[in-house]
Amino acid sequence: MTDREPPEGPPARSRRPPTAAVGKAAGATGPAAPALPGPTTGHHLGLRENWWQFSLYTLITLLVGMTIGVERVALPPLARHAFRITSVLYTVSFLSAFGAVKAVMNLVSGRLSDRRGRKGVLLVGWAFAIPYAVLIIFATAWWEVIVANLFLGVNQALTWTMSVTAKIDLVGPANRGLAVGIDESAGYVGVGVGGFVAGLLVSSYGLRPAPYLLALGVVVAGAIVTLGPARETVHFARMESAAAGHSRPDERAPRLRRLAAYMSWHDRSMLAICQAGFVNKFADTLVAAFFPLYLAQRGVSLAEVGLLVGVYAWVWGFGQVAAGALADRAGRKTPITAGTFLVAGGLALFVATGDHAAWFAGAALMGIGMALAYPNLITAVGDTADPAWRGGALGVYRLWRDGGYAVGPLVLGAIAAADGISAAIWAGVALLGASGLLLLALLHETHPHRRQGEPAWHAHPEWLVP
Repeated sequence: MTDREPPEGPPARSRRPPTAAVGKAAGATGPAAPALPGPTTGHHLGLRENWWQFSLYTLITLLVGMTIGVERVALPPLARHAFRITSVLYTVSFLSAFGAVKAVMNLVSGRLSDRRGRKGVLLVGWAFAIPYAVLIIFATAWWEVIVANLFLGVNQALTWTMSVTAKIDLVGPANRGLAVGIDESAGYVGVGVGGFVAGLLVSSYGLRPAPYLLALGVVVAGAIVTLGPARETVHFARMESAAAGHSRPDERAPRLRRLAAYMSWHDRSMLAICQAGFVNKFADTLVAAFFPLYLAQRGVSLAEVGLLVGVYAWVWGFGQVAAGALADRAGRKTPITAGTFLVAGGLALFVATGDHAAWFAGAALMGIGMALAYPNLITAVGDTADPAWRGGALGVYRLWRDGGYAVGPLVLGAIAAADGISAAIWAGVALLGASGLLLLALLHETHPHRRQGEPAWHAHPEWLVP
């Protein structure tokens, strides 16, 4: 860790570094960003001013969430019932494949969208969901399901990254927490709806093809909304950056390797954010891949599994609006840290008892913790990054975060294979507790009106330029 943030004290606008020079130096490394259709002036930032486009992108996020929600309930049982797979580690390998490609594509999509715009990347993301559903419907071996999840990883990376970035573009800094809260709320309400409906379809029509026909319908609806009324939003980000005097719209963002280094270890607050996102996905891995197997061992029906996953996702989803609004008033650090500890507590409650009521209470507690932490991790990155390279910064964070999807199933699956699923869940509890302690130690407040100093790159622009 080499973070050397400015000394604490009131923000001093007169100390703002010449950030335009950062853009100029970075711009010397390659061509300027290409012009996109539409004006770069005449836009007005704000949720109220852009409510229609914001609503459309919220609907898109809901549909993105439904796509992944289908998998969470319908896919883990498919390994045992359709392919006769009994190994926990091999069963959850689909999630590692999903997480690995999603993590890398988050990085690619965020960087690409800063130069090419959000809408085109989003459309490509929808296209990748079609082979995912078709491959699973016709799969005759488990490796084909794993390949299908590579397509789903690309889909989720491109669509969800772009939908949240578009919302941040539209609202500007004033309501950033609320915007991300609404985005993540819509997404995880969609996960809950998709999981619950998939559970009903599985109970009535079997594991294939009904849930994946539902996924195809959702994908088609999302592509229609994106191609039709949704509009490009990258102009808003360029306008926000220019208005703040940070950089010109034609200046190139920092090199990706420097941006990744800045996010990953130069700025210790961003280091704390990235590790929290990484460990957060261990908890979500347990719900997505291990809970259905854990509950099935105890004779719980797939319909009840779907309801438990739905409670977790719905509490998480609906709670994020309030959590985002809270962070706009009280800052980011407290809800992020408290939420991480609450997720650990919910996991512990879930595995410590065999009582069904306690399971639902644990799922709800995990949902509350996720609602507090998950959207505000993204918001903290949005607070720190210059709007001109915000897409790339979000991509780096999401690389770390969804890297937890790639590593989590392997680590937890190995523990489960050696000592049972309960031991894997307890390992998740320990990791989340350690993550919360790191947040307490390393994370500085990032809210623009509450932080005690400017982001670290203001004091050290050399971290972002050759």
